[in-house]
Amino acid sequence: MKKKNLFRLGSVTLVATLIGFFSFICLTSSADAKVYRWKIQSGYPHGDLSFELLKDFAASAEKRSNGQLKITVFADPEIVPLEQLFDATKRGTLDMLHAAGAFWGGIVPVGEVEFGIPYGFRVPEAKNFKDSAGIIRKFFFKSGFVDLLREEYGKQKLYWLDMHTYGPVPFVVATKPIKTCKDLKGVKIRDEGLYTNWHNMLGARGTYISGGEAYMALKLGTLDAAQWDVSCITGLKWHEVAPYWIRGEENDHCIGHILVNMKSWNALPDNLKKALKDAAKDYWDATVKGYGAEIGIVEDMVKKGTLKECQLDKDCINKHAEAAHKLWNEVAGRDPASAKAIQMIKRWRGIK
Repeated sequence: MKKKNLFRLGSVTLVATLIGFFSFICLTSSADAKVYRWKIQSGYPHGDLSFELLKDFAASAEKRSNGQLKITVFADPEIVPLEQLFDATKRGTLDMLHAAGAFWGGIVPVGEVEFGIPYGFRVPEAKNFKDSAGIIRKFFFKSGFVDLLREEYGKQKLYWLDMHTYGPVPFVVATKPIKTCKDLKGVKIRDEGLYTNWHNMLGARGTYISGGEAYMALKLGTLDAAQWDVSCITGLKWHEVAPYWIRGEENDHCIGHILVNMKSWNALPDNLKKALKDAAKDYWDATVKGYGAEIGIVEDMVKKGTLKECQLDKDCINKHAEAAHKLWNEVAGRDPASAKAIQMIKRWRGIK
């Protein structure tokens, strides 16, 4: 009987010792886990909604990685100006950038398509804002478009992590009413990328200046109109100097991205790569929710009369569509990746 009790006592002691040993190993492993301290800079200033939501992306990455991913967020131009953002991320000055492919169209031509060529991401069958966002995301991930983007950005030593929405773009505000293409002629409008070409085809005078300079340019008359997303009103307050909201040029959504320095990306173990991808998906959800709410705010401003809504007439919208489809064909001729991307969109939208 004593031998049995001694055996049982010994077994309990051994089990307790093993539990303590493995608990110590786990605690030590957790305590010694490498912490990655990264920097991400946006192409947008404080006040832009997509930038303001980046803090949620950083918080999600830290939570999902159990504290191993600590990401510090910077606005344009806190580390480098926008025009240097792409190269700074390639070189590793930054680990990530947050912007849109339209800014890098001269380097990665398919980025223009990714952002949203004029009238490319209109989803007439969608039930609402959230539904249209989901349909566009499904196109990106199910059509092979994401694979194409990762291949093209990979050539620049950058990893395409995920997408986010800016809601309806171009979101245009103006210092005067614009309802016809005649009204649009000669209008000095702040835009970028293909949208400069598009507006010029319609008789406007497209030009690029930074988002941070647009308010004063509208106030001084250097600009007659400017495009951004809805946060040009809810965050940047452009409506104070340009109180007319011009409707009819916008896609239902235009798309931005987070790009990661390839060396930084490859240095991550698989579990942290997954944590970062999951955090980026959380960020997508946050932008869909956030921009949807902001559109509601702007619609309320129209009802209250603090913002004046101008809808382009049917003839002008038809001219916009005609010019847009000419641009599609022009973009398709730039390089094989752009041609492939345009074909994907045409097939998705049922356009021959």
